[in-house]
Amino acid sequence: MKLIKTAWMVLVLVAAAYPQTEDLGMSAFANEKGAIKVAVDASLVDLNIDNPYVMFGVYMAAGKQNQNLVVARDGVVMIYKGQEYKMPSIGEFRKNYGGEIHDVNLYRHLGKEGIISSWMRFYDFPLQGEFFPPLTLDSQLPREEGSMYNFTGFQTKCYFKNPGFKKGDSLVLKVTAKNKPALTGDVTITLK
Repeated sequence: MKLIKTAWMVLVLVAAAYPQTEDLGMSAFANEKGAIKVAVDASLVDLNIDNPYVMFGVYMAAGKQNQNLVVARDGVVMIYKGQEYKMPSIGEFRKNYGGEIHDVNLYRHLGKEGIISSWMRFYDFPLQGEFFPPLTLDSQLPREEGSMYNFTGFQTKCYFKNPGFKKGDSLVLKVTAKNKPALTGDVTITLK
């Protein structure tokens, strides 16, 4: 009986220690284990680690079929060194940062093979607007929330004020559903 209890404890500890986030290479990370599936492309952060604001390409989808989830701007947070950071407001961001167009142009040219190899390749991500749409003459209005249902996900750029990232640091992007706050998803990112 003692052997069974010991084996059970080892199994539980191994399962808890096993990372749910998959490093896909090319600064892409994905986790499909939560109630919200999350994939993040952090390649631009790795290139511009000293920028005052850093951009992540974030892809989200409902973890179960026939489940309609809504994620609000405030429902996406970054956890770095034990502290939680929210995204800046559009007004604050555009007032304090002038590199958005450069970021968007550079991001378009970066490889997407890592992120495309994740669970998201089976999902549709319609253009329904973003939390930080590009600032151009024909720009869309910023979205305050995005929805996910079945095999339709939500993709957006997410900017955070840089808290002092260094190469090799780890952080977590956590997503919480607005319409069902008990449902969350997260992904752990290691900066390279």
